[in-house]
Amino acid sequence: MNHNKTKAFFEGNEIKAYNIFGAHVKPKSVEFNVYAPNAEGISVIGSFNNWDDKKNVMKKDDQGIWSCTIRNAKEGDTYRYRVIRKGGEVVDKSDPYAFYSELRPQNASIISSLKFDKWEDKEWMEKRNKGFDSPINIYEMHVGSWKKEGEDFVHYNEIQDELIEHCKKHHFTHVEVMPLSEYPFDGSWGYQSTGYFSSTSRYGTNMELMHFVNALHKAGIGIIMDFVPVHFVRDDFALRLFDGTPLYEYPNDRDANSQWDTLNFDLWKEEVRSFLMSAANFWLDVYHVDGLRMDAISNAIFWHGNKNNGVNEGACNFMKRMNYLLNKEYDGKIMLIAEDSTDFPNVTKSSLDGGLGFDYKWDLGWMNDTLSYLKKDPIYRQWHHNDVTFSMAYFYSEKFILPLSHDEVVHGKATIVDKMWGNYEDKFAQARALYTYMYAHPGKKLNFMGNEIGQLREWDEMKSCDWFLREYPMHDAFEKFFSDLTGIYADNDAFYKDDYSWTSFQWIDADNASQNTFSFVRKGTKKDFVIIINFSTNGYDHQQFGVPVKGVYKEILNTQWDKYNGTWVNAKPQSCHSIRIKRHNMPFMIEVNVPALGATIFEVEKEEE
Repeated sequence: MNHNKTKAFFEGNEIKAYNIFGAHVKPKSVEFNVYAPNAEGISVIGSFNNWDDKKNVMKKDDQGIWSCTIRNAKEGDTYRYRVIRKGGEVVDKSDPYAFYSELRPQNASIISSLKFDKWEDKEWMEKRNKGFDSPINIYEMHVGSWKKEGEDFVHYNEIQDELIEHCKKHHFTHVEVMPLSEYPFDGSWGYQSTGYFSSTSRYGTNMELMHFVNALHKAGIGIIMDFVPVHFVRDDFALRLFDGTPLYEYPNDRDANSQWDTLNFDLWKEEVRSFLMSAANFWLDVYHVDGLRMDAISNAIFWHGNKNNGVNEGACNFMKRMNYLLNKEYDGKIMLIAEDSTDFPNVTKSSLDGGLGFDYKWDLGWMNDTLSYLKKDPIYRQWHHNDVTFSMAYFYSEKFILPLSHDEVVHGKATIVDKMWGNYEDKFAQARALYTYMYAHPGKKLNFMGNEIGQLREWDEMKSCDWFLREYPMHDAFEKFFSDLTGIYADNDAFYKDDYSWTSFQWIDADNASQNTFSFVRKGTKKDFVIIINFSTNGYDHQQFGVPVKGVYKEILNTQWDKYNGTWVNAKPQSCHSIRIKRHNMPFMIEVNVPALGATIFEVEKEEE
């Protein structure tokens, strides 16, 4: 193969290696290329040659790239590479760059051209951006269990219309799909992948996936895909010891073996960097995905995710390079999100300024602290008040997304509602207050499917969401509340513009631990809002709060209104004028009633002084 064509690949700067390697359909043939420098021999075997390894023997060039062109191969045919390792051992391998694959438990690659001429999202693609000053409300979903009937997975085209309607109803701006690259074990949810360029066959063809993305874009909804650049499955038909040597994994067991019984990518190796950067770009390029959420970044930053093991400088350099090149390719319009549980600095700082170059980072500290607080009996919460306020002490160090993700509703952790302290009614009351706090807190938002209906059963990838819960008054009311709350978030820039600037947020009283209350202001270009949250079982009448401006304060949401199945029956929205009396270091004061285990949002109509 021409050295000029592969130069960037071997330098670790290639983001379109899928145009070089894999099976490429030509007018009268299919061209196969695979990188395996240490193999003794490779043949293409497939349905087009009756799996005979003598018919289509590949030739190796001086770069370690094996090639061959097969005239009678065609789109839809299955194939593998039969690799002869040193010593004569023979193993059949799936194509690392396959564009489509058989449904598990089968694992042959499938020839696919990826030609799709039905894109209608040009306007969306031109207008999309990172959303720093926009409402970003992400709906995380596992495609296979959003709606499921029996043992079979539904296909993209069976859910897309209903999903779009659902997202619009709840003001979700983006769908984040758990990994769609091919994987062998359903229970890994896609986080242990084999086919980094192959869309999983569980939910339909790769063409159907393109239709799915196109439909979302036409409806004004973005799509983010989970991407796993840290580790891969051990299965011998995939990347492990691909040419008889650790071509993709670290060369020693200590570094190669991960905590998930998978193998860690050798992120110091230039060819591996090009492979993974190209895999990331593949979904952005071919499938028009709007962003990538990178999984297990802590395990890339530190060796085995342990700070005591030290920083993995090679992996950090890889992430800087990948994020820089992807941003350059898409003029800074795509979203790059890190799932990182560490306190490593500058994750969302530009790589040009020494950071890792991600746009956003999940705030797992906020999630852990907040849920830990709400699990506690309210009697003891006064001694854990800082669990709620601490997030604002570090919030401006990174660009954070507040996540209540799939990781929090599986494996005995209980669902979000069920984590709350107390009885059935108390749990829902606190969940409504939690979500008000979440959507009023600075930072973009992410919720896993089922959160919006107050699901009580932990997520199971083999079962559908419990949509029947809508028939029950508490869940029906909770979904109504969720839609109203997210509508307030989406319609008022006080809750999303300048999210990462001190100018948009101001504490009123962050220190009222004895009453378990928290109050703050969100400031917008046209309207300001006062948010009061009470995580105590006691309601407080005629409670006084300092406010920064003169005006009328009108209650636009109260989580205990009876329409949300709360305890304030037939209550009218509160409205009051500010009084020129100093409270909480502010020039004015309002006096309002605060619901027990509840939250309120007041819209400010400013008046001239």
